[in-house]
Amino acid sequence: MRIGDIPLDNRLILAPMAGVTDRPFRQLCRRLGAGLAVSEMVSADRSLWDSEKTRRRLDHRGEVGPIAVQIVGTDPATMAEAARANVDLGADIIDINMGCPAKKVCKLAAGSALLRDEPLVARILEAVVAAVAVPVTLKIRTGWSPATRNALAIARIARESGISALAVHGRTRACGYHAAAEYETIREIKQTVAIPLIANGDIDSPEKARRVLDYTGADAIMLGRAALGRPWIFREIAAFVATGARPATPGPAWIERTLIAHVEALYDFYGTTRGVRIARKHVAWYCTSRPGADRFRKQFNRAETPNEQRNLIEAYFDGCWDGEDKAA
Repeated sequence: MRIGDIPLDNRLILAPMAGVTDRPFRQLCRRLGAGLAVSEMVSADRSLWDSEKTRRRLDHRGEVGPIAVQIVGTDPATMAEAARANVDLGADIIDINMGCPAKKVCKLAAGSALLRDEPLVARILEAVVAAVAVPVTLKIRTGWSPATRNALAIARIARESGISALAVHGRTRACGYHAAAEYETIREIKQTVAIPLIANGDIDSPEKARRVLDYTGADAIMLGRAALGRPWIFREIAAFVATGARPATPGPAWIERTLIAHVEALYDFYGTTRGVRIARKHVAWYCTSRPGADRFRKQFNRAETPNEQRNLIEAYFDGCWDGEDKAA
């Protein structure tokens, strides 16, 4: 898999997710098998870049390349300038967000709302591609609504504009995350438009990844929510796609070590106070469906220091694995 002239280790990509794909999570997913990890979206409005939140989103120190940064906005010139600024900060790939379904983004006519204005889509893509020497990618949904599904038309615009790869989430904006993702549109794009294509939406197991790749013919797949609390899914998919067999399921001791390393990275990146708060959601994801998860989550959410959180994690993994080999 290549994006422009940039080779990837494989064709498994971590989707950009606001509030989730920060530097610690990106680095973790890369170590566990993702060939590329796209950053949280950054507003193209550089007047907002002085906020602590955006400064952290622009921080790629210590990351293994390629560095992919997603930008969001509606004005071609502003988007072009944001792309140039991110390349100056170390971005190897610029990704354009035209897929976010969030109300606060769409009410600004950004994200997936842009799919309703194909001429503006073309102007934005052309401006950004012309502004930078690095590859530019685009992430979309299949349309604004099922009645106005126009991903095929957007794909043609992307190809003509010089976009290096297109990621398509198999839902419209109106579908949110409730309806099941469909892959017929992605398949149609692959059969019709000569552009590197990344399939996204509801890919949550090695078997599903194989089926989606086979059905759509996509060049790569992108995972988002399936990696929450299970970042090793990339390793599982890579092994299954290559050999047809899953690797051994990680044991409790390995998961505990992975989780503690993750929260330690959060403390280092955000500082103690904010790191403790952000660790809460990640720990909840790791423990979903595990024995005693609800009780543990309530205890963990009351912890106010890294030491308290670490002690609770260790106690939880010591006590909740009845019938399993914790040393595995």
